[in-house]
Amino acid sequence: MAAGPVKKIMVVGIDPRENDAGRGDTLFLAMVDTKEKRGTILSIPPDTRAAIEGKGYDKINHAYALGGEVLTQQTVEALLGTPMDYYLIADLRTVAWAVDAIGGVDIDVEKRMYYEDPWEENGGLIIDLYPGRQHLDGARAMAYVRYRDDEGDIGRLGRQQKFLQAVLTKASSAEVIPRLPEVVEDMRKFLQTNMPLHDMVEMAQLLPTIREQGLTAEVLPGRPGRWEGNGYWLPNIEAARELLARQMGVAFTPAMKTAAENLSKQYQASLPHGLADVEGTLRLAAEVEVERAPKPQDVQVRVLNESGVTGAAAAVAKELQEKGFTVVSVGNGDTTARQETAIMAPARAVDLFYGMTFPCIIISAEDGSQATVRVGRDFRR
Repeated sequence: MAAGPVKKIMVVGIDPRENDAGRGDTLFLAMVDTKEKRGTILSIPPDTRAAIEGKGYDKINHAYALGGEVLTQQTVEALLGTPMDYYLIADLRTVAWAVDAIGGVDIDVEKRMYYEDPWEENGGLIIDLYPGRQHLDGARAMAYVRYRDDEGDIGRLGRQQKFLQAVLTKASSAEVIPRLPEVVEDMRKFLQTNMPLHDMVEMAQLLPTIREQGLTAEVLPGRPGRWEGNGYWLPNIEAARELLARQMGVAFTPAMKTAAENLSKQYQASLPHGLADVEGTLRLAAEVEVERAPKPQDVQVRVLNESGVTGAAAAVAKELQEKGFTVVSVGNGDTTARQETAIMAPARAVDLFYGMTFPCIIISAEDGSQATVRVGRDFRR
């Protein structure tokens, strides 16, 4: 891996169309500290007004259509004042494929989402999702990420961050971790990237620890504005660079502060006459701290014997305790004829139950701290 513990990866999600390279409608920096094994994400709104070399000021998502990953990277580096180590460009089809490759993701859809656009894609785009926690395949996960409403890019960025957390959760599960090198190698065939395969695999192997420590997701500081009927995100350059330094774990030096102040003055002077701040209270999550992944000892487990096999529940309880779970009760259930052993676990702790030595089905229940194991006749010591 290249020198330096913090790797900065510019990730661009594009939606290419026929005879059109597409625009970078998803843009964020993924920063991975390979020494401390922690990760942060800095989302950049696609409507961010930025200086694009040779093109003047424009929305940052236009940089990809104007000059591909090279111009996009130059624009991001100039705005944030730091070089990128790698870039990674993926279209929606690749991301959907990757989600399917890891077996889908679990996302709590926050509201009813219905949207139709007959001019999008082959035959039009239809997004049709209902609220509630659910398992989404690649196509439906992309629908969730792409959905637009009156929250505009702000709501969309929040959904992107929820999606990334869901991917991290699934990719770092015991079910997927053994297959990650294969998944990464296959996925790389569909990506545009300058990251060597061995670096991608090495970073993928850090996912369980990154998830355990908690992934921090933040949005480029700024404010919304409008000019000639178009909406823009106007970055606070000083705050953005100070935030980035904090994410990287480095000091925001006086020289860095001076450079940010100078660029900020240039930026303010470039704002066109008539540009107005958008009224209202659009709230950006300046810092979204993702909940720390639970550990086995955080989960209380009830074990019920519904198999008719004497001692089955005690044997299951012993294995759970050896794995670190907190077993709070062992007893008999309401039947002795259950066929399959079932584990009903809190949604946030489902992944902890993969890898049991006995056959079982794992069901995601409502969130909480307690799980229930109902031992069936398929149990074998």
